[in-house]
Amino acid sequence: MNRYTPYLQLLKKGIEELDTWRELWGSSEAPVPDPDRMFSALEPFLERLKGNYPFHHPAYAGQMLKPPHPAAWLAYTLAMTINPNNHALDGGPPTSEMEKEAVGMLCNMAGFGKGALGHLTSGGTVANLEALWIARELHPDKSIASSASAHYTHERMCRVLKARHITIPELADGKPDPDSLYRYRNEIGTLVVTLGTTGLGKVEPLEHLLNLCRELKIRVHVDAAYGGFYKLIAGTDWLHEKHWSSLPEADSIVIDPHKHGLQPYGCGCVLFRDPSVTRFYRHDSPYTYFSSEDLHLGEISLECSRSGAAAAALWFTFQMLPLTVDGLGSVLISCRKAALNLAGLLNKSRRFRLYMEPQLDIVCYFPVTDRLSTGEITAVSKQIFRRGVEDREKPLFVSLITISADEFSTRHPDIHTDTEEVTILRSVLMKPEHESCTGELFNRLENLALEIQ
Repeated sequence: MNRYTPYLQLLKKGIEELDTWRELWGSSEAPVPDPDRMFSALEPFLERLKGNYPFHHPAYAGQMLKPPHPAAWLAYTLAMTINPNNHALDGGPPTSEMEKEAVGMLCNMAGFGKGALGHLTSGGTVANLEALWIARELHPDKSIASSASAHYTHERMCRVLKARHITIPELADGKPDPDSLYRYRNEIGTLVVTLGTTGLGKVEPLEHLLNLCRELKIRVHVDAAYGGFYKLIAGTDWLHEKHWSSLPEADSIVIDPHKHGLQPYGCGCVLFRDPSVTRFYRHDSPYTYFSSEDLHLGEISLECSRSGAAAAALWFTFQMLPLTVDGLGSVLISCRKAALNLAGLLNKSRRFRLYMEPQLDIVCYFPVTDRLSTGEITAVSKQIFRRGVEDREKPLFVSLITISADEFSTRHPDIHTDTEEVTILRSVLMKPEHESCTGELFNRLENLALEIQ
């Protein structure tokens, strides 16, 4: 019996129950696939899947990729045999209710009140698009601002929305420059604050920026697509509260369940503190919204067809891992411990140096070379990256990130700058299994650096 056997047994039981449900409605006329043809196609299909990296394995610490929780894929698979659509209630009555309940749990986690509005999306990009669309509708004559470290899609989505965008430069410590906010105070309608940048994992100072924005009468949208679930452990020994205590004061928040919520792609979520923004969603649809006077999720979403299976998977996962410190928070604690453990080992190393202390579970670092120049660091970092992937016996999957030489020199002024940019190594420790494997990951890095240098 392997680790997935119990879930496969549950899946079989669930499908049997669904077959019983179908019998109540009579036989289906849907064509039955030819078994021989399906098996002949299955072999090359499985062969092609072998080209994936082992995202499930602790050796993979590269990008923000990991398999969903077995509870999620169990619920998702069962719901997909029906394939509900959470646009209108008659497209998926049970899964629409599950979505409302799951989104309510996320609102509670964020600290929003009962009147808050939210729904699931196909991912964080679309969730942020909706938040920025509302920002544009509220202040059509003003700009949307985000820091230089914010995700590139904010500026791109502003172009989609034909909204002006302002990039706020950062100070030497990586925080958004408050003087720039004062300079553009009459031009900015909404500021995007990122709780967990996808590159370095930086958490921007929400409390400070909220106070400043209140003074300047600027709305605040929080992009917590990556770091949102860390709210569960804020204030514990593993994460300071100061970055998270002001989250309920944000005007809108984006959280991605398909990251730390252990869900399959795509499952994003957008939340609005003020439910009156529903006025911007109002539209006519002559053939939907008739089955119930209750809220149809399509009435508060830019997307029409949306997966009911995604809502079912999220709801079921929250039954297994509730949004508490001891529930889903225990997974976040393991990820945070893994990052702190690896950072501690890197700080003691003679072959590597930590770029910055990890604020979540992303650790960035670089090899200490003989010449200690940005060009040499880039070259050796790329070699370690390639060697790790190419080693079939003991692979190590990390990633790379490119930083401007000016930003790099601010943190490490002793290193000679001979390039305009520097590429360093990056590890995303977002799987709880990483906690027990950081020593092995570190030893593999040390060995790779020794082989190259």
